[in-house]
Amino acid sequence: MFTSVLMIEKPLTPEDVDFVTTLHGEERISFVVLLQPRGDQADVLLRAIDDVAMGELKEAVREGEEPEGSEAREPAEIGLEYSLRALRQAGSEAVGQVIEDHPLDKLTTVVEEAGADEVIVLTAPHYVEEFFHRDWASRARHKVGVPVLKLFAHSE
Repeated sequence: MFTSVLMIEKPLTPEDVDFVTTLHGEERISFVVLLQPRGDQADVLLRAIDDVAMGELKEAVREGEEPEGSEAREPAEIGLEYSLRALRQAGSEAVGQVIEDHPLDKLTTVVEEAGADEVIVLTAPHYVEEFFHRDWASRARHKVGVPVLKLFAHSE
């Protein structure tokens, strides 16, 4: 069985589930899902710039309204359970956890413990972070020792 560590920022959409569960054709996949909620370290300005770059001006204005830090924990846990259930319904094995501190350190540990074959970073575009190679996928490529695939999450 192929094992993928799947890093996400928000619950998976049905399109995301179909996308990640069919990446390897008919091969069965086991997922370890790591969901990082928006934390206090998240930069509202960078997210707003990304929204503007994508032409989503209304989203840029609302960036400060999203729960962050400890307020984001409960919605993240609900989103994780929803995502795990969706992956299982699609025929994959799936376990996961919400991570808040040092996500790349946790990723490295999980990859080693699970004997993962790959890491999939499923994220919205983050143009500023990507330009400076500060996004999860760019940084993970230097830490985990397995292939890292960056995919863009589908919007609802």
